[in-house]
Amino acid sequence: MAIPSPGSKLREAVADATLPVPGAFNPLVARMIEDMGFEAAYLSGAAFSAGELALPDIGLFTLSELAEQARRTTRNLGIPLIVDADTGFGEAINVERTVIELEAAGAAAIQLEDQRLPKRCGHLSGKSLVSIEEMCAKLRAAASARRDPDLVIVARTDARGVEDFSSALVRARRYLEAGADWIFPEALADEEEFTTFAREIDAPLVANMTEFGKSPLFTLDQLAEMGYSAVLYPVTLMRVAMKAVEAALAMLASEGTQRDLLDLMQTRQDLYDLLRYHDYEARDRAFFGNAPPP
Repeated sequence: MAIPSPGSKLREAVADATLPVPGAFNPLVARMIEDMGFEAAYLSGAAFSAGELALPDIGLFTLSELAEQARRTTRNLGIPLIVDADTGFGEAINVERTVIELEAAGAAAIQLEDQRLPKRCGHLSGKSLVSIEEMCAKLRAAASARRDPDLVIVARTDARGVEDFSSALVRARRYLEAGADWIFPEALADEEEFTTFAREIDAPLVANMTEFGKSPLFTLDQLAEMGYSAVLYPVTLMRVAMKAVEAALAMLASEGTQRDLLDLMQTRQDLYDLLRYHDYEARDRAFFGNAPPP
């Protein structure tokens, strides 16, 4: 029996229900997302920039860096990974290479946005857009470059924050005609805009529930009712983790011990379970014929 591709797994998952997609800022977090029962994970450009490279989300990482992170993340992951490829690392011919590399790295979906470099976080001001024609060329290149027809091409439009809501609708329709499979309308302002967008655009839609942004934080059930197929939580886990690190550092500085933090920690056993540590030990013994290694 043929093994389903990452893209086909993702398409099947959203066919059944609205999919919550937490952001994985490293491969171990991606594994925990899977172990906790989620059906997909997200490799966010913002979380990758900050968490791995200590850089702002303004398009500073390279395709090679992103592809390697995607490869590390998918290597031992059983659920689909949506990869944020920002602006595609150049023009249409560069986008073609981007899709080839990220699909080879195991991506189930590749997200491309219509910002012009230097790009910005979708919920900040100071953004500018490429023309509709330029973005459509990128999407045609992306669709033609994929080897697996089930690889999902996600077109994100930042038009709502740069131009207006009607412009976002126009761009979404053109992007679907150019080959996008899903549409990601960034920074919609309120429930009416989310609802209207879903009513007007006949395609699977992605909602971004990033914190401290321009969009209200709707629940998964609310967004399902509105008509969204996938809901991203791109930086949620990293923000929580970094706040915990900050608190732990403050306690170490003030108390000189971590004793009062033990109840807040992942135990050694929990970490080993997540790492599948004992599976490695068992295989090691098997390779030596169950005798202890030298």
